[in-house]
Formats: sequence, structure tokens, C-alpha cells
Amino acid sequence: MSDDTVYLGIDLGTSRTSITSSTGVRETVWSYVGYPKDHVAKKKLGGRDIIYGKEAVENRMALRLHRPLAGGSIKKKGASDDDETKRAVRDLLEYVVALAKAPKGSTIYAVIGAPAEASVEGKANIIEAASSCIDSSIVCSEPFSVAYGLDFLDDTLVIDIGAGTTDLCRVHGTMPEPDDQRTHEVAGDSIDSTLAKLIKDAHPEAQFSINMVRAFKEKGSSVSTKMDDVTVTMPVKGKPTEFDITELVYQACYTMVPPTVAALQDLIATYDPEFQEKMRGNILLGGGGSQIKGLGRAIEEALNEYGGGNVTTVEEPQYAGSNGALSIALDMPEEYWKEFSGAEAEAPASEAAE
Repeated sequence: MSDDTVYLGIDLGTSRTSITSSTGVRETVWSYVGYPKDHVAKKKLGGRDIIYGKEAVENRMALRLHRPLAGGSIKKKGASDDDETKRAVRDLLEYVVALAKAPKGSTIYAVIGAPAEASVEGKANIIEAASSCIDSSIVCSEPFSVAYGLDFLDDTLVIDIGAGTTDLCRVHGTMPEPDDQRTHEVAGDSIDSTLAKLIKDAHPEAQFSINMVRAFKEKGSSVSTKMDDVTVTMPVKGKPTEFDITELVYQACYTMVPPTVAALQDLIATYDPEFQEKMRGNILLGGGGSQIKGLGRAIEEALNEYGGGNVTTVEEPQYAGSNGALSIALDMPEEYWKEFSGAEAEAPASEAAE
């Protein structure tokens, strides 16, 4: 590793973006970018042209708020991004890279995690956005970066649960091919929407926002049959009122299990039959959604009819993706960085895994 080169691992998430750097920095920010609506908003916000992360959400009434990694080309094949979304992705990346505090004049190389089935256009947009603040960028599969960082490279199934998508990847000693990856959209945002509908149906008198629902979920998310009670406060005609939403939280969170198990079984069934049993016994669960209590156990129970399975939950879901991306960056030969400089790139199929 060159003394004047800074290596970055970046996990671009719909809800949160994490960065781990060779300088020892580790940071997570909410994946929101806001632009003041008018001169009054700009004055209120101290004259700043761009507001980031949690602060942007808290001041959203004064901002044109963007969640640029939600639902665009990075997440969905066939989707396109308008100019303001592309600008927001670029501004978010510039902000996150600045958090690494790279010495002035340093060469910056970065591996950036993207959803397992991100479109070609989406990956190209990431590279284009990164070119304003990174000298050379490589895009890799988010679930693969999790496996790489934890050295789970031998016949492993990785589940990476984010806000916008749940990405699954079959890892077998090399960079994954398209056939090794699956994505479905039952993830954090979907759980929030389902919980909001369940609350509305069960308690039509209650008033709430989607941000409140997200906080309720994060407070008590569980698919355990012995989950703790989830009691929340919502206004009813302006009066704060307590509600028990334990069962509703369980139902919303459990919607994650069937499509995830179906995708796992598909990845297992299309693998070499000699190694299918080994792969079922080596499932790695990561991403923010892995913090749903009892989720690993619920997936194991649902896999029983297919021959069983063993699920290991990562200990540090917030940084597992960015840590793994940094590991790939540090292991990548110098000649590849030079080759990828200014070009669209995915990590090569074998060198990073060797």
C-alpha cells in the first residue's frame, strides 16, 4: 500500500451509507441530501447550500429532500435517474469521502458496494458520481463484500438486508456471476409500508407518519414468538395515546421470511448438487435488517422443509459491507486501479478473491 494512497470501502445504502478507510476512519450517515427551498430556508440553515443525513431529515420542511439511492437505477433494472437525483448521489459521495479526511494530494481508490442485481446503468451512475472525488472506483456486489470481509468465501450463501432491497449472493471462492445473485424488494422500506397499513387498519383513529412507523419498527422489530411488547404513543385528535402494536410489528417483520427463503432455496437448487448441503449449512445474514430479533432462527425453521440450514448473523451489520469493501480495495493489485481509473468497472472475477 502506497503511503500517499488512501483506500476506501463504501457501502451505499438506501437508508444509510457507511465508509471504512485505510486511515482508520469509520463513519455512517443517513443517505439523505437536502437543498434549501428558498433564501429563507438557506438563512435558517446557516447559509449552507446542501444539508446531509439526519439533519436533512430533521429539517425536511425547509428542504427539497432527496433519498437518492431509493428506487432509482442503482436499485432497479430499467429505472432511470433525473439530473437532480444524479447530483444528490454525487453530493452524498463527496460528503462521505470527505469524512475519511484523506491528506491533501492523496490518491483515493475506492470499492463501492451496490445491490446484487444493480443495473448496468446504475453502476455506471455510481462510477460517474464517484469520479468527482475518487481517482479510481470499483463497484462490487454488497453481499459479496460482506462475505469477503468476514472471510466467508467457501460455499456460502449471503443475505444482505437493506432498506430498499434484500440481496442474496452465492459465494464459492471467486467473484459472483449474475447467476449467483438474487434480489427481492421485501426489505426495510417494505416492512415500514406494511406496518403502516396494519396500524391504519387496526387503529384508524391514530395519527402517524412513515418516519414514526420506521422508529416503531426499529424499537421493537422481531419475529420471535417470545418478543417483547411494543407499546408506542400516537396522537388521537391531538391527544397522545398509547397503543400496543406488538402483533402488528411481528406480522410486518415476518413478511421478510418467505421471499428470502424462496430466493435461498433457488440459489441452493441451482448449485452443484455435491455442494448443496454444505451451502445450506453456511448462510451469512447481514445488513441493517439482520437486527430483526429472531430472524436467523425464523429462516432456519422455514428451511426445514428443504433439508434445513444454519444461519450466522454478522456481529457488526453497520460496517460489515464497508469493512469488506475496504478489504477488497487493499487486496486489489495496483495495476487494476490504474486500469479502472476514469472507467466503469466491476471487481475482476478472480483476482480479488485469491
